[in-house]
Amino acid sequence: MLRAAIDAAGYYPEAVAEGVEAAVAGEQVVQHLVHHEPTFDHDEVRRHVTVVVLTPTRLVVAHTDEHPPDDLLPAPYTATTTESVTLASVRSVVVQRMVAHPAPDAGHTGGGLPSEAVLTVAWGAIRRIDMEPAQCADPDCEADHGYAGTLTADDFSMRVSAAADGADAVQRLLDFARVLSESSARP
Repeated sequence: MLRAAIDAAGYYPEAVAEGVEAAVAGEQVVQHLVHHEPTFDHDEVRRHVTVVVLTPTRLVVAHTDEHPPDDLLPAPYTATTTESVTLASVRSVVVQRMVAHPAPDAGHTGGGLPSEAVLTVAWGAIRRIDMEPAQCADPDCEADHGYAGTLTADDFSMRVSAAADGADAVQRLLDFARVLSESSARP
């Protein structure tokens, strides 16, 4: 089923599958998620795909980008990066669900399926720091109050939306998150 999902994404399936299969290394696939996402880079559309695989012992994240010819390679190419993390190393699984019209009003019944979802997984490899000038409550104050910031674990994040990816993609992300959360909580 994993290979079928990679093939269905239609994004260099041979290159993507080779990278994923090497990282999974023959382990049983418990759950998987394939997300193909085009992005805009100035006047170009760039495509990339992320494949997340849960095995009985590991979380495998594979990301493939396409690149135009450059000084290293004279022809267009793909670059696949994989990371394998033991489930015992997973520190948190965060799921954000966005539900349109959560309360009944103006003819809507309320509740319903999420229209978007974001999965963030942290295992401590990457931390992001956001800094900004610190301020006090006095609007006329011109003193230098230093900086304030937040340090956030941000190893992996994936966002899907019903509008861009289909309602089934949102549900697949939620299903993957549930199984990952259950698996990472086991001793």
